[in-house]
Amino acid sequence: MAIHRRHAASSEKERTGTRAFGALRGGGIPHGNGTPRTADGRTIRRTAFAWDLRRPPPPGGGRSRLRGEGAMRSVPELIAMKTRGEKIAMLTAYDAPSARLAQAAGVDLLLVGDSLGMVVLGYPTTLPVTLEEMLHHTRAVRRGAPDVFTVMDLPFGWAHRPWGEVLAASVRGIQEGGAHAVKLEGGEEIADTVARLTAAGIPVMGHLGLRPQQVYRLGGYRLQGREEREAEELLRAARALEEAGAFALVLELVPEALARRISRTLRIPTIGIGAGRGVDGQVLVWHDLLGIGERRPRFARAYLDLEREIRAAVAAYVADVRSGAFPAREHVPLPEEG
Repeated sequence: MAIHRRHAASSEKERTGTRAFGALRGGGIPHGNGTPRTADGRTIRRTAFAWDLRRPPPPGGGRSRLRGEGAMRSVPELIAMKTRGEKIAMLTAYDAPSARLAQAAGVDLLLVGDSLGMVVLGYPTTLPVTLEEMLHHTRAVRRGAPDVFTVMDLPFGWAHRPWGEVLAASVRGIQEGGAHAVKLEGGEEIADTVARLTAAGIPVMGHLGLRPQQVYRLGGYRLQGREEREAEELLRAARALEEAGAFALVLELVPEALARRISRTLRIPTIGIGAGRGVDGQVLVWHDLLGIGERRPRFARAYLDLEREIRAAVAAYVADVRSGAFPAREHVPLPEEG
């Protein structure tokens, strides 16, 4: 995903971000020859690695108490988990019931991914998903899991819009959707956008490797970073996103050795999906985990075959209705006597 770089981040915005998170520091975003500039050539000031690892987590293990007595992971705690070598468990969720179950099971993070287009809305790719659809499903997830840190995908095309629109969409994700962070697909080309969103008080999760929003350009859902040149590009992009202020990074469908190398290089946590065992955490699509869907990625483990069980249950219901076995007497609120 690319972003039009039209404006430099103002020092006031950086100060606002510093007040919001208490850990922003100045610097410069590398572009080409290393000079931090916008697309029109103006020099900008970079928001460097935004989350200060030298600070210990706050009391209570770094869990936020933003919602009454419920506890949720905070950005500093997620980074501290990496420091402690503690694996992070993230799942996608698209509705309140699944989010409620995920919260009860103790997941660390929920991602309202634009994958909902394929697994919920029936689209062939993630590309048709709109911002309004993302907001609708994010609100549902937050109602179901009020105590889980939730990330909302910005859908296809939004990072190509003018900066003010990108900011407005991200603010809507926080204010209207109830998300705690947004996720952007892209590498060095979105580093200044990540820095400016972070400075505005919006946590950003990056996404490298296979980027489903670029499926047509990539020619399908294929392993990324196999060649040395591609691997070096991904490593540079990961560093740029961290330096711009991203608090975590999804690595999708990249070789295990490369994912491990990136994870060891970065101070922020990496969340893998089809990226092997050397990352700081894992994410699975809800439907893949439960075994729902005709096509399941090779890298995803299905902990249930819920597709088969649902089909069997529905078939049994249809048969009972047609035979008259349902409803039985015990299912009738006020049955007739006799």
